[in-house]
Amino acid sequence: MKRVLVTGSDGMLGSEVMRLLARDRGASAIPTTIDMMDVTNLAQVRDVLDRHRPTHLIHTAAFTHVDTAEKDPLRAYSINAEGTKNLAFFCREQDIEMIYLSTDYVFSGKGTTPYTEDTPPSPINVYGRSKLLGEEYVATLLERYKIVRTSWLNGLGGDYTRNFIETMLRISQSRTTLSLVSDQIGRPTFTFDLAPALVALLDVNSYGIFHVCNEGECSWYDFAREIFAVAGRDDVEVKPITSDHFRSAARRPAYSVLGTDRYDSLGMGTLPHWQSSLRRYFRRREVFQAAASRGEIGPSPHAERMA
Repeated sequence: MKRVLVTGSDGMLGSEVMRLLARDRGASAIPTTIDMMDVTNLAQVRDVLDRHRPTHLIHTAAFTHVDTAEKDPLRAYSINAEGTKNLAFFCREQDIEMIYLSTDYVFSGKGTTPYTEDTPPSPINVYGRSKLLGEEYVATLLERYKIVRTSWLNGLGGDYTRNFIETMLRISQSRTTLSLVSDQIGRPTFTFDLAPALVALLDVNSYGIFHVCNEGECSWYDFAREIFAVAGRDDVEVKPITSDHFRSAARRPAYSVLGTDRYDSLGMGTLPHWQSSLRRYFRRREVFQAAASRGEIGPSPHAERMA
């Protein structure tokens, strides 16, 4: 039986992975949060892995605030790079297979066709550089590893109120005219589609880098328009703007579409189109919020550190 340790198990993606592993009769899940194991603490990482002896590790914990990373690069590198190195070091010592979640932001955004796994990375912000360094540590220290790059992640685990969909809905409560960037193109991805792919990858005897995203691509402007259309918010007007008119601490890649041919070739099926999954998100959201109102689930106090 597989023994799968999940970092960031109370986060947006990690909680979805834990839910699936709980139903998998061929695996036992080992949840870890920052309170249980701070990945930047080498002694804690060693102690937890020694105690639980996992066969596999899915590393979803990360510092994901792109703009904050520009202001506090030491923290971003500490968690995303050095923390990942700590895990990879002991995975090597104990022969643990590792899945590491990375990002489309390892690319510059200057391309015009989907990035393949073989495209040389060239990040343009601290977040992307810190995640790329994490990738390099994993690839250097381990032979049995899977680096999974994904993009524009949304889901209902952890403190889901921080995701893009919920942010748009929240802002629209006080403003019915919104301006969104139309010249940044990517692939929205949903945790309830990505998590099954990660669990399936545990049984794949192929290693290296995989791009795993929902089908389709759009701009943030397109994404926001579709969110309000699905939500039935005809009262909200979304206007397109260029990146030059949107102030942010970190530069974003203009084009960060990931090509998923390598993952698709494994024969496990492609992820659904993002528009289809957006509708599914809203259906799941009703169930999730009803459960939350009954006190059955709640946001993680550490979700800001989790992927």
